[in-house]
Amino acid sequence: MGNDAPVQPIREADPDESAYLALHEEREILERDLSLAKARQRFSGDSGEVARARADETTMLTSLDRLLTRIRAAEYRRRPGARRW
Repeated sequence: MGNDAPVQPIREADPDESAYLALHEEREILERDLSLAKARQRFSGDSGEVARARADETTMLTSLDRLLTRIRAAEYRRRPGARRW
């Protein structure tokens, strides 16, 4: 029993916190996909694949920009005293 970690009380799930974490999870996936698109551009010998990877990258960069804006807004709302527009 001496090695057991203290039991944490069960908290109700905060929907705002869950949404915030989901945004960061989406960001991580998008950043990984962007890295893969860059690798496809750099290492593919097929010019068609390079062009598709470049188009994918452009689309993903637009999505990442929008997602980061949503994350910044969510971070602002998390601050104490943040105004609700």
